[in-house]
Amino acid sequence: MMSFDFSGRVAVVTGAGGGLGRCHALALAERGCAVVINDLGGDVHGEGASVSAAQKVVQEIMDKGGKAMAHGGNVTSLEDMQDMVEKTVTEFGRLDILVNNAGILRDKTFAKMDMADFKMVVDVHLIGSVNATKAALPVMQEQDYGRIIVTTSSSGMYGNFGQSNYGAAKAALSGFMNSMKLETAKFGIKVNALLPVAATRMTESIIPEEMLSLLKPELVSPAVVFMAAEGAPTGEIISAGAGTFSRSVVVETDSVYLGDTPTAEQILENWDKISDMSTAQPLGSGSDHTQKVLGAVFAAKQK
Repeated sequence: MMSFDFSGRVAVVTGAGGGLGRCHALALAERGCAVVINDLGGDVHGEGASVSAAQKVVQEIMDKGGKAMAHGGNVTSLEDMQDMVEKTVTEFGRLDILVNNAGILRDKTFAKMDMADFKMVVDVHLIGSVNATKAALPVMQEQDYGRIIVTTSSSGMYGNFGQSNYGAAKAALSGFMNSMKLETAKFGIKVNALLPVAATRMTESIIPEEMLSLLKPELVSPAVVFMAAEGAPTGEIISAGAGTFSRSVVVETDSVYLGDTPTAEQILENWDKISDMSTAQPLGSGSDHTQKVLGAVFAAKQK
């Protein structure tokens, strides 16, 4: 049976000074995990810095008898993330779980957006997760054990007005997860993505007030506990919000072979068949996709 006892395990949660990250950290600590609370302490736009928010969460955990320490490193700095991992191993002896949660918002329509704001959001969400993962990976490989969680978004999966920067970063994290799950499997490392729906300081301005009370961030954290456990799956995107949970997948319809010299007109003529979602299925890797395409060609030519 899958166990959710994290006694002896050590986790790092980035952006854990408040909101979702704090809830993830508390949920892991409640189940016996030692937790490193990483938070730069900036505002929702990424301005400013203070370790006080992280220290408050550490105190919450220690007041309940748990083990925790604070780290104020900036996820956009690989050196800061390497320092965080080194201090984690020095303090607790190992690193089992990495929850990439840190993020900022700089919303504006793309036409009006300053490219510095686009780059900053991508740097924090995507490169920040990459930096933390790059720093943690050697320790996990040496242990032959690890759980890595990235945080994607409905903006990345489906799009949201005024969030081209945020959506691009979040979609990229799904792609990062899909490759990492393949590269790390032989080391006993599992990589998954969280798609949260929650009321935090990042979402309070875009979610109607009457819905905020339903979207408590602590209702998302059970998905993190699930993905961080020894028996967790790998390569999954789990949506969590308001007490609901679902599996999000990218699917593709059957490949329709249109001959050796296909035309746009043929695509139009066959569009109903090409877009028939009753045949849609998920694929496990890019090579699976290539095999699917070539399989359709070979099957058609053998008729």
